[in-house]
Amino acid sequence: MRKMQKRKYTTITIPQPLFAKIQAKIRSTGFSSVSDYVTYVLRETMVELESKKPSERGNGVIEKLRALGYA
Repeated sequence: MRKMQKRKYTTITIPQPLFAKIQAKIRSTGFSSVSDYVTYVLRETMVELESKKPSERGNGVIEKLRALGYA
């Protein structure tokens, strides 16, 4: 019998206006929460970063952060 591993989580703080934008954006999607959406975006970003050469890694990330309201 295989033991179920318990997932561990942490809390990440984001600005309220960004939270509200994401909340509005996901209303018509399959995402059930802002947390689910942010986790998805971060996973996709990590996959993209890990697949690029070190010299290419910075390109595109800043644009994604701007789109999310950070940069």
